[in-house]
Amino acid sequence: MKNRLLLASFLFLFACNTRQQEDTSSKTLHRIAEDYVRLGLAIGQYDPDFVDAYYGPDSLKPVSRQASFPKDSFLTAVAAMKTSLQEIAAATKEDTVRIRANWITKQLTAFSRRIKIFSGELSSFDEESKELFDVVAPAYPEQHYQLLIARLDSLLPGKGAVQQRFQELANRFIIPKEKLDTVFKTGIAEARKRTLQHYALPSTESFTLEYVSGKPWMGYNWYKGHYTSLIQISADLRIFIEKAIDLGCHEGYPGHHVYNMLLEKNLYHDKGWPEVSLYPLFSPQSLIAEGSANYGIEIAFPGDEKTIFTKNVLLPLAGLDTTGIDTYFRALDIKGQLNYARNEVGRGMLNGSMSDSTAVQWLLNYILLNQEAAAKGLQFIRKNRSYVINYNYGQDLIKAYISASAGQSRPDGRWESFGHLLSNEITPADLLKAK
Repeated sequence: MKNRLLLASFLFLFACNTRQQEDTSSKTLHRIAEDYVRLGLAIGQYDPDFVDAYYGPDSLKPVSRQASFPKDSFLTAVAAMKTSLQEIAAATKEDTVRIRANWITKQLTAFSRRIKIFSGELSSFDEESKELFDVVAPAYPEQHYQLLIARLDSLLPGKGAVQQRFQELANRFIIPKEKLDTVFKTGIAEARKRTLQHYALPSTESFTLEYVSGKPWMGYNWYKGHYTSLIQISADLRIFIEKAIDLGCHEGYPGHHVYNMLLEKNLYHDKGWPEVSLYPLFSPQSLIAEGSANYGIEIAFPGDEKTIFTKNVLLPLAGLDTTGIDTYFRALDIKGQLNYARNEVGRGMLNGSMSDSTAVQWLLNYILLNQEAAAKGLQFIRKNRSYVINYNYGQDLIKAYISASAGQSRPDGRWESFGHLLSNEITPADLLKAK
């Protein structure tokens, strides 16, 4: 009996000591998470593209700034935080603490690379993407894209160059400017309705839709916190009918707007994790954000449902003929596979192996952009560099992850797995494990 009491006392003391250690780790992690946010906001004082969204307290915002960019001080702070986080991750027995510590560590690796880029210290395309987004996108030879173009050649009507014939088909489905707002709001409303069938979104969630010009992108979601977003659409380009669904899903439901809302509600408000209140644009989080936003189109409109909704609702609303729409959407499916050519353009431009004129030809011949869109595409790559991999490789990694966890035969299961992805600190390394 005496030995049993001694053993019970020992186990009790051991459990209490372990709990105290875990509580200390959690408190230390919380402090580092706040320091991580402070650092990100401080970097954002100099680099205007660093912070994409922040909805945390004003108390974490910097109160002053140095006259010149303090590169070395920032890099030292990053290194110190990473060391502390790695020690926490190695010592803890709690999965949640380890997951958070590893997630912040990968984000901080991206901080270091972006600090160097902003200071003019550049690296190769693949080295940059690995540090910023935690992955290296596969490279394909030009023949890969030529074979896809050959498939389009046999599909598209008419004679002549594939790029010209594709544009002739696409030009049948340009949304008239006077119909743009109605068509877009209808597409977004449908995407929202389909998302609400699977997710209970905050009752106060909302977005504002604006049309802008002079931007290097087609659409953008500016998440404002408190479950609200500003969605902007570039209206200085001709906008094709499929964009009412693509951008509606990508920027809105179940894309960026939903992703940011679920993180804010489930992790920031419900769990009190400070780190998610900051969204650094050039970080592994963007591979998750862009990849899920693109895959969200397929989640919301699986199979032929995008074609059917466009034919039955959007085209009549835009006052456009439906003739050729089935062929157009089949061509768009192949065009989607061509999007990896944008990575090759970025890789060539950043590595110094592709001139601007060659880059434009790739955008015209393999991405099948028109001249105005090609110019905007070049502008985007110059500004955002290796960020381009997040749209195509990110989408493919998300798709493989969802397929592995839910299976393609269960639509509700895919929504469930997708919701888990949007509500947790998932890293690109987690996605790679599912491949």
